[in-house]
Amino acid sequence: MDELTTPEGFLLRPWEPADASAVLRAFAPAEMDRQTDRPVFDRPGALAWIADRTRERGAHTCYSWAVVGETGEALGCVAVGAVNRTHDTGWVSYWTTEEARGRGVAPAGVRALARWAFDELGLYRLELGHRTDNPASCRVATRSGFAPEGIERARLRYGDVRYDVERHARLADDDVNFD
Repeated sequence: MDELTTPEGFLLRPWEPADASAVLRAFAPAEMDRQTDRPVFDRPGALAWIADRTRERGAHTCYSWAVVGETGEALGCVAVGAVNRTHDTGWVSYWTTEEARGRGVAPAGVRALARWAFDELGLYRLELGHRTDNPASCRVATRSGFAPEGIERARLRYGDVRYDVERHARLADDDVNFD
């Protein structure tokens, strides 16, 4: 399936080269630097980021979706990667552009992604993690039906600083009230 829709009216679709401007805006804030393995500071960098998402999808290693609003502009990204077919698990990640924050883009996208991963990929467990100093990401996780499971102490290192991470998970047979 190449496109998914949410009850809130957002469209999830694969990334396209035309999304380069949205990717550039998303990665402009300093805190987004650590969300990617290569710098995204110009159009070629944004196009390379999009090409990486396309390659991962083709290799069936990560399924990244642009979350698009009614104007057709990408507002954010939701993805399931680290897909493990032995255990039927995957790792969920998400981000939004600054102008899209607070509009329900990420929770709507993550809920649609989870339904797709359970129904189409046949996964049973989806996991995600966020820094404990990121309450907005925690709200996305819980609003998307992901239950907190615990704290991973000093899990991430950015520069010389280590951060604790709260792990969340959602199971295919969890009883959630929005599916």
